[in-house]
Amino acid sequence: MDFPTLSTKRLRLVKVDKQYTKALFDIMSNDEVTKYYGMESLTSIEQAQQIIESFDRSYRQGFGIRFGIVLKETGQFIGTVGLNNLVTRMKRAEIGYEIHPAFWRKGYTSEAVKRVINYAFHELGLYRIGAVTFPENAPSWRLLEKLNFTKEGTLRGYIYQHGQSNNTYVWSILRPDWVRD
Repeated sequence: MDFPTLSTKRLRLVKVDKQYTKALFDIMSNDEVTKYYGMESLTSIEQAQQIIESFDRSYRQGFGIRFGIVLKETGQFIGTVGLNNLVTRMKRAEIGYEIHPAFWRKGYTSEAVKRVINYAFHELGLYRIGAVTFPENAPSWRLLEKLNFTKEGTLRGYIYQHGQSNNTYVWSILRPDWVRD
């Protein structure tokens, strides 16, 4: 099964392979990025290689699909976006994303997430897309609100990070709620 490449006005969403190892490490070793990510910051390039291998394994096994976010204009890798916990027979998945802080507040994350949601609903045939955010991560949950996700509630002690269990919000959007761009 060939990995799909998606595009938007400013972005290409591509397979994350070893050519992006250093760029992924630069993003995932940044404490600003991982503060609300559910994992500690990376400390070695080998950890970035392992993440890329896990993206590939997840795709091959049908449990997820993670795209690299690449600027069309420059070819620069700026983050990832994708579907985790993909269960096609149940027509559901969870969306996740991260982007380098140098590219925050420029609309790139929103653009990439919208394209992946369209792909999930209209090409994969999913019915539900969930998301999990830390309550303190207002930029992330505001993006979800802007995209018409519904906050379903709080998962108490759901993510263990930084030596403690953290509450998270759980969000969802259903195919009938999605207005295609």
